[in-house]
Amino acid sequence: MLERKFTGYLEHFLTNEPNKILLVNGARQIGKSYLIRYVGQKLFTHFVEINLKEDKEGEQVFADIHTTADLYMRLSNYSSEPLGNKSDTLIFLDEIQSYPHLMTMLKFLNQESRYRFIASGSQLGVALSETPSVPIGSVTIKQMYPLDFEEFLWATGISKEWIESIKQKYLAEEALDESTHNILLKRFQYYLLIGGLPEAVNLYLDDRNMMRVRQTHRDIHDLYRIDASQYDVEHKLMIRRIYDLLPSNLENKKKRIVYKDIEGKKGKKFTDYADEFEYLTNSGIALEVAAISNPHFPLVESEQKRLVKLYLNDVGLLTHLLYGLNVNAVLQDLKSINLGTVYESVVGQELAAHGFKLFYYDNKQKGEVDFLIDDYSQLEVLPIEIKSGKDYTEHSALTKFLETPDYGISRAIVFSNERKVFKKKGVSYLPIYYSMFLQNDDSSEKVILPELESI
Repeated sequence: MLERKFTGYLEHFLTNEPNKILLVNGARQIGKSYLIRYVGQKLFTHFVEINLKEDKEGEQVFADIHTTADLYMRLSNYSSEPLGNKSDTLIFLDEIQSYPHLMTMLKFLNQESRYRFIASGSQLGVALSETPSVPIGSVTIKQMYPLDFEEFLWATGISKEWIESIKQKYLAEEALDESTHNILLKRFQYYLLIGGLPEAVNLYLDDRNMMRVRQTHRDIHDLYRIDASQYDVEHKLMIRRIYDLLPSNLENKKKRIVYKDIEGKKGKKFTDYADEFEYLTNSGIALEVAAISNPHFPLVESEQKRLVKLYLNDVGLLTHLLYGLNVNAVLQDLKSINLGTVYESVVGQELAAHGFKLFYYDNKQKGEVDFLIDDYSQLEVLPIEIKSGKDYTEHSALTKFLETPDYGISRAIVFSNERKVFKKKGVSYLPIYYSMFLQNDDSSEKVILPELESI
């Protein structure tokens, strides 16, 4: 079994949050159902799993349920054993977006507290936007992603203790020794090829056969396209068209969506495809990076929707589409191959998995910076530039960005293949694998406000 960070979150929630229902959102084939099943069977005496997508395509046992009493009756008939109570019974409603009326019912199921419920889906964002009565206050929504690089390291035999020692070097802004650097850089290159989809990682671990890994990438990519075609008739063709364009868009200099290319029509703009973009990001198969031209903390206040980049949700899918079985494109330093797109994609994937909302800097006079994130520890914006070549200290847009007094930004990061760690004019130059230590998920920390003064 692949060890996932999300396992700890599930166990903590199901143990410490008895008064809410967890909705796990994320793309298909990233391991949601497997982890919920594993944790549910571990923590509860009675565990009932219902795949509502399969039910909708089959017997439709849960299609016409309108009351909680109806649901309880169907559950008692569905389960192969008598159910207990809230303390020992967990009901898992998988692919719940297949039946939006059940999403509305979650509020009442939570209030009645007969059993514990957990739900997951690959299009929860879309479903919630179409649900007439969203169960606010009764549910917690948590996004799940493919394996990040640290989880990939665990899977390939790197111990947590060793990673922790590397993290201490990162925190101290120190370089690793040559041997350790080479080990991590090679693991990182393998991660670019294999990605973080559990089936692909497991196949690699079985026999290192890249042909089987690539077949899995092909199958999952096709599955995502098929899912898009099952969306409503008005939008499905454009969703598939945009999804198919993502690799070629990322190979362009600007990397952002060119709206006229989607249908070959001039004058098109973001609002013409807003629903399609929403589907791709809410279903978890694409990561949205919004433009910022005048950055100030917090970045969401400066977000622009008219210029957007979309990255594939998994770097393994991207390298499959770009290079197929030619692993040398990534493993060897070929001058004919520019890995900038791949490096940007994997860092975007890391940042998203670690809780960051993604932005990039776009300014006609100053140029572009790959990523901007909110630095809550300093209450300022942190710009990040990704370099795959030897000229990693050349970054005119980032330099102009830092030299703009109005932005009030004191530091930046450049990630590259180079081992050396140093700082120059506010820019920290770090090896690309250190990106795994950028974290924005502090949900495990407790923050206590000081007592109010008595009046």
